[in-house]
Amino acid sequence: MKRYFALCFLMVAAPVYAQEGDPAAGEQLFGQCSGCHMLEEGQNRAGPHLFGVVGREIGSVEGFRYTGTLADSTEVWDEASLIAYLTAPREAMPGTRKTVFLRSEEDAANLVAYLRSLGG
Repeated sequence: MKRYFALCFLMVAAPVYAQEGDPAAGEQLFGQCSGCHMLEEGQNRAGPHLFGVVGREIGSVEGFRYTGTLADSTEVWDEASLIAYLTAPREAMPGTRKTVFLRSEEDAANLVAYLRSLGG
């Protein structure tokens, strides 16, 4: 019975933790992204800038050419969609050119927390 309770607790608590994230840990992870993404608005590289990405309409950075479902989306990037995209980009958004991804939802949540902390 105790084992069942602990398993249920982890199944419920883990997603809550994953959504919060640690901005300081996310800042460290951003180094993996900085080769393709800038944090300054209007400054694109191989990927669009990430200033204000949390809450921004998907595929909406002016001057950036999106592919696949990113180009056609009318959704908004929220924590859950960003975490899904950052851990499995081609499953979350078929047709994307993004090939680099984070290995865990915890890392993705930390990165999202960092990006959210930058405002925009």
